[in-house]
Amino acid sequence: MSRTVIRGGLVITASDEMHADVLIEDGRVVALAATGTPTAESWTAERTIDAAGKYVIPGGVDAHTHMELPFGGTFASDTFETGTRAAAWGGTTTIVDFAVQSVGHSLREGLDAWNAKADGQCAIDYAFHMIVSDVNQDTLKEMDLLVEEGVTSFKQFMAYPGVFYSDDGQILRAMQRSAENGGLIMMHAENGIAIDVLVEQALARGETDPRFHGEVRKALLEAEATHRAIKLAQVAGAPLYVVHVSAQEAVAELARARDEGLNVFGETCPQYLFLSTDNLAEPDFEGSKYVCSTPLRPQEHQAALWRGLRTNDLQVVSTDHCPFCFVGQKELGRGDFSKIPNGLPGVENRMDLLHQAVVDGHLSRRRWIEIACATPARMFGLYPKKGTIAPGADADIVIYDPHAEQVMSVETHHMNVDYSAYEGKRVTGRVESVLSRGELVITEREFTGRAGHGVYTPRSTCQYLL
Repeated sequence: MSRTVIRGGLVITASDEMHADVLIEDGRVVALAATGTPTAESWTAERTIDAAGKYVIPGGVDAHTHMELPFGGTFASDTFETGTRAAAWGGTTTIVDFAVQSVGHSLREGLDAWNAKADGQCAIDYAFHMIVSDVNQDTLKEMDLLVEEGVTSFKQFMAYPGVFYSDDGQILRAMQRSAENGGLIMMHAENGIAIDVLVEQALARGETDPRFHGEVRKALLEAEATHRAIKLAQVAGAPLYVVHVSAQEAVAELARARDEGLNVFGETCPQYLFLSTDNLAEPDFEGSKYVCSTPLRPQEHQAALWRGLRTNDLQVVSTDHCPFCFVGQKELGRGDFSKIPNGLPGVENRMDLLHQAVVDGHLSRRRWIEIACATPARMFGLYPKKGTIAPGADADIVIYDPHAEQVMSVETHHMNVDYSAYEGKRVTGRVESVLSRGELVITEREFTGRAGHGVYTPRSTCQYLL
């Protein structure tokens, strides 16, 4: 029986802050007691971690990553091994990645393929959502079976015709099925059919630079698709989770639906909070580093996203981590922005960037933990095993130094990609040590974990419904 005590830190969860000691036994939290009390003082353990002057927070839950994703003739550059190791360095202890159904194939084939990629490779715990690319009667039946097994969320795309795209009828059928089986539909909400017209017209005009990626994927087409997805979900009587919300007009659609009492939820990502179309416009093809979909928006959209996070019109911050190297991958789109692989690296940066938002006054400390740990765990059926520090929870715990300063850089990050989206950005706060199920995977800024420590984690259905 292995016991660890974390002493003297400020324990922060989504609901509480207290100076407390944490007792861990066999990979789980057993008890918390106020620091210095007889109860806490009586605890003995093989290992004691001194957290004085530090925060003790739940490990982050990143509910939107794409390790090894095939896209645009290439693959995301992080494997499950490199990507989960980088996540641990950034204080994230659980990822929910996306298994992909290819058109003409079953959900099961896609899930089996992604399980094979991840098995024995992950440094932290992981789960899967299922991308549904081919809605038919067999797929709908399979959705029921997957929910029973703990794959309880299904992503659909209103974008990318010819790849992942589903039309309104297919979306409605999947939503109707999820209304019956308890699954949650996740939606990439952009009008892909209209965007393809604008892409074709832009290229015909000779507008080929990366900045035009942002100009053709208009905010109004994100808002239109968000509105349409909400109405389809309303018709189906199903909950809806809209991924990577970037535009203030889309936030307004979500806020309106939530004001009507609908089970509609929204996620945004650090890139939309900290980057903008100014990055897409960087010269010498540097803007290609920032090509993702939904695209970066003009800076004025950021205020609406921060407000949405404060008012709970947006509930979750995930990364949509999908890295492609500048050399040899992003460069595939030289002379044609539509061929630039879509995606940014970020799984290592999320917790630190959101702590910087606390320092800057955008968020409270508890709200930081809520949007990065507790709510993603509740949204995707992992709570209270993940996302909190409480008796019975997995001992996924981060010792976080709120005063350490760092400069984000490709020179120091651990993601398998040749640039940082936040190169040169100074932030206050840094991960010091990370426990995953009670095992130290980062020990005072040294990686002490291993591939294969992380285990697949089945999920219950959404725990966040009204």
